[in-house]
Amino acid sequence: MTHDQSPPGTHPSVRAAYDRWAVTYDADRNLTRDLDAAATRQILAGFGGETVLEIGCGTGKNTPFLAQLGRRVLALDFSPGMIAQARARLSASGVDDVSFILADLTRPWPCATGWADLIICNLVLEHIAGLAPVFAEAHRTLSARGRLFICELHPFRQYLGARATFQQGEARVEITATVHHVSDFLDAAERNGFALQELREWWHEEDANEPPRLVSLLFAK
Repeated sequence: MTHDQSPPGTHPSVRAAYDRWAVTYDADRNLTRDLDAAATRQILAGFGGETVLEIGCGTGKNTPFLAQLGRRVLALDFSPGMIAQARARLSASGVDDVSFILADLTRPWPCATGWADLIICNLVLEHIAGLAPVFAEAHRTLSARGRLFICELHPFRQYLGARATFQQGEARVEITATVHHVSDFLDAAERNGFALQELREWWHEEDANEPPRLVSLLFAK
């Protein structure tokens, strides 16, 4: 279960929470996760490029798709538990052209300058307080005509109290998050040399008469 309006629960560190969630993340009912995967495939279908950098790969729900888009994929995450699940997923699917690295996205990324033709970031930035370092690293690591794709929980949902949560036994675990307004994404992008190409809002089919669940942004360098 994730991004629900929910009563208070325990608040472990973000890394510890995702390590705990990793084993059940793919099996839990999670409309936000499922919509994110669908939106990513719709926006990026047909993308052509040699190299893809996935920041915050989680359990690898989007990684096999990215491996179809680029010849080389580098996937980063700061949760050992999540990366372990992603490695297992890719191994089971027979995909072997993906490299996984444990990395803190708030620090310089283990990626050469200008390496990536596409950077993808999904359901990650709510757990990072400052956007500027992320956009700065994205600009550094993108190729001259590279694209940056971001898909995040819509701030409208956060205004209403939605947050990433999951159930573990009798405990309901809430993961610390920061609200980033749409203008925050746009400002950080502009200040770091990006131009917005497309902004879309997304609803799950069960979201009738509710605020959008996700917002996606596609930027060009």
